[in-house]
Amino acid sequence: MSWILNYVTANWLEIAGTVTAVVGIWLTTRRSMLCWPIVLASDIIYLIVFYRAQLLSDALLQGFFLVFTFYGWWHWWRGVREEGEVRVVPLAMRNMALGLVAGAVGSFVLGELAKRAHAALPYLDSTLASYSLVAGWWGARKHTANWWLWIVVDVVYIGEYLYKDLKTTAALYAGLVVLAVMGLRDWRRAENAHEVEWAGEGISD
Repeated sequence: MSWILNYVTANWLEIAGTVTAVVGIWLTTRRSMLCWPIVLASDIIYLIVFYRAQLLSDALLQGFFLVFTFYGWWHWWRGVREEGEVRVVPLAMRNMALGLVAGAVGSFVLGELAKRAHAALPYLDSTLASYSLVAGWWGARKHTANWWLWIVVDVVYIGEYLYKDLKTTAALYAGLVVLAVMGLRDWRRAENAHEVEWAGEGISD
């Protein structure tokens, strides 16, 4: 048992980041406003973890996630104040296309920077980071499509981490895929319920 205590003592911050990330994502699948302070804590913890490990690109990514977290918290709160709940919003095809194009452009730009810094798998890492930002933005905007994108990104992350022999991290991302599938299921149900409600309001008018 001593080795477990030693591991927890040496890695308590990373463990805290993992726990808060999983809890925050689970609360997001439930469309609970409590998700945002938990996700914020996870963002800050991982920012510190990555900075200490000198994984500066990952630390920078956490910086972007911090911005999205504050925006999402505010955007969801405004929706709850106006509508009484967190309502899922359909993603227009035009905005979906813009998001995917932005992800591709970001992948190339970040990939070039990572390549010059002699990073391992620069374009793959950059593509995953770029589309993670797109998925984060869609989640903040309450679009169900964010879960589809997270499933794809996290599945690829599993393969990347297995390739890098990071089996524990790969297992974590397998869990994140399960959470993303749960989020997709629950948000689609909510979206369908809202569509029925809107149709009913249209008929009553």
